[in-house]
Amino acid sequence: MASASNRGQGGIQQLLAAEQDAQHIVNAARNAKLARLKQAKEEAEKEIAEYRAQVEREFQKKVAASSGDSGANVKRLEIETEQKISQLLSEGSRISDDVVQMLLKHVTTVRN
Repeated sequence: MASASNRGQGGIQQLLAAEQDAQHIVNAARNAKLARLKQAKEEAEKEIAEYRAQVEREFQKKVAASSGDSGANVKRLEIETEQKISQLLSEGSRISDDVVQMLLKHVTTVRN
Protein backbone atom coordinates (compact mmCIF):
# COMPACT_ATOMS: atom_id res chain seq x y z
CA MET A 1 0.00 0.00 0.00
CA ALA A 2 2.84 2.29 0.62
CA SER A 3 3.81 2.12 -3.01
CA ALA A 4 0.24 2.93 -4.12
CA SER A 5 0.21 5.87 -1.75
CA ASN A 6 3.56 7.05 -3.10
CA ARG A 7 2.27 6.74 -6.64
CA GLY A 8 -0.85 8.74 -5.68
CA GLN A 9 1.31 11.44 -4.07
CA GLY A 10 3.58 11.48 -7.09
CA GLY A 11 0.57 11.83 -9.42
CA ILE A 12 -0.81 14.70 -7.37
CA GLN A 13 2.60 16.37 -7.38
CA GLN A 14 2.76 15.97 -11.15
CA LEU A 15 -0.73 17.44 -11.52
CA LEU A 16 0.17 20.38 -9.30
CA ALA A 17 3.38 20.96 -11.26
CA ALA A 18 1.48 20.74 -14.56
CA GLU A 19 -1.13 23.19 -13.24
CA GLN A 20 1.60 25.64 -12.23
CA ASP A 21 3.27 25.27 -15.63
CA ALA A 22 -0.07 25.91 -17.35
CA GLN A 23 -0.66 28.98 -15.17
CA HIS A 24 2.80 30.32 -16.08
CA ILE A 25 2.07 29.75 -19.78
CA VAL A 26 -1.31 31.51 -19.50
CA ASN A 27 0.25 34.42 -17.60
CA ALA A 28 3.05 34.74 -20.15
CA ALA A 29 0.53 34.70 -23.01
CA ARG A 30 -1.63 37.31 -21.24
CA ASN A 31 1.40 39.55 -20.64
CA ALA A 32 2.52 39.16 -24.27
CA LYS A 33 -0.99 40.06 -25.44
CA LEU A 34 -1.10 43.15 -23.22
CA ALA A 35 2.35 44.22 -24.44
CA ARG A 36 1.26 43.80 -28.07
CA LEU A 37 -1.96 45.78 -27.46
CA LYS A 38 0.06 48.56 -25.86
CA GLN A 39 2.48 48.56 -28.80
CA ALA A 40 -0.43 48.62 -31.30
CA LYS A 41 -2.02 51.52 -29.43
CA GLU A 42 1.26 53.48 -29.49
CA GLU A 43 1.69 52.80 -33.21
CA ALA A 44 -1.89 53.89 -33.91
CA GLU A 45 -1.42 57.09 -31.90
CA LYS A 46 1.76 57.82 -33.84
CA GLU A 47 0.00 57.28 -37.18
CA ILE A 48 -2.89 59.48 -36.05
CA ALA A 49 -0.49 62.25 -35.03
CA GLU A 50 1.32 62.04 -38.39
CA TYR A 51 -1.97 62.08 -40.31
CA ARG A 52 -3.26 65.00 -38.25
CA ALA A 53 -0.04 66.94 -38.93
CA GLN A 54 -0.31 66.20 -42.65
CA VAL A 55 -3.94 67.35 -42.79
CA GLU A 56 -3.06 70.48 -40.80
CA ARG A 57 -0.20 71.28 -43.24
CA GLU A 58 -2.54 70.87 -46.22
CA PHE A 59 -5.15 73.05 -44.52
CA GLN A 60 -2.57 75.76 -43.78
CA LYS A 61 -1.45 75.66 -47.44
CA LYS A 62 -5.05 76.11 -48.58
CA VAL A 63 -5.59 78.95 -46.11
CA ALA A 64 -2.39 80.63 -47.27
CA ALA A 65 -3.35 80.15 -50.91
CA SER A 66 -6.86 81.44 -50.36
CA SER A 67 -5.63 84.45 -48.39
CA GLY A 68 -3.33 85.27 -51.28
CA ASP A 69 -6.28 84.94 -53.62
CA SER A 70 -8.31 86.92 -51.15
CA GLY A 71 -5.97 89.89 -51.54
CA ALA A 72 -6.36 89.67 -55.31
CA ASN A 73 -10.13 89.34 -54.93
CA VAL A 74 -10.27 92.37 -52.65
CA LYS A 75 -8.28 94.42 -55.16
CA ARG A 76 -10.52 93.25 -58.02
CA LEU A 77 -13.65 94.11 -56.02
CA GLU A 78 -12.28 97.55 -55.17
CA ILE A 79 -11.63 98.23 -58.85
CA GLU A 80 -15.11 97.00 -59.85
CA THR A 81 -16.70 99.10 -57.11
CA GLU A 82 -14.84 102.22 -58.20
CA GLN A 83 -15.89 101.59 -61.81
CA LYS A 84 -19.55 101.19 -60.80
CA ILE A 85 -19.44 104.30 -58.61
CA SER A 86 -17.97 106.37 -61.43
CA GLN A 87 -20.54 104.90 -63.86
CA LEU A 88 -23.39 105.80 -61.49
CA LEU A 89 -22.01 109.30 -60.97
CA SER A 90 -21.70 109.94 -64.70
CA GLU A 91 -25.17 108.49 -65.32
CA GLY A 92 -26.59 110.59 -62.47
CA SER A 93 -25.00 113.78 -63.76
CA ARG A 94 -26.24 113.00 -67.28
CA ILE A 95 -29.88 112.61 -66.26
CA SER A 96 -29.98 115.02 -63.32
CA ASP A 97 -31.22 117.90 -65.52
CA ASP A 98 -34.03 115.71 -66.87
CA VAL A 99 -35.00 114.64 -63.33
CA VAL A 100 -35.03 118.26 -62.11
CA GLN A 101 -37.18 119.30 -65.06
CA MET A 102 -39.60 116.43 -64.45
CA LEU A 103 -39.87 117.28 -60.73
CA LEU A 104 -40.44 120.97 -61.48
CA LYS A 105 -43.11 120.08 -63.99
CA HIS A 106 -44.97 117.88 -61.48
CA VAL A 107 -44.60 120.38 -58.64
CA THR A 108 -45.70 123.40 -60.62
CA THR A 109 -48.58 121.71 -62.44
CA VAL A 110 -51.89 122.50 -60.79
CA ARG A 111 -54.54 119.84 -60.94
CA ASN A 112 -58.23 120.38 -60.29
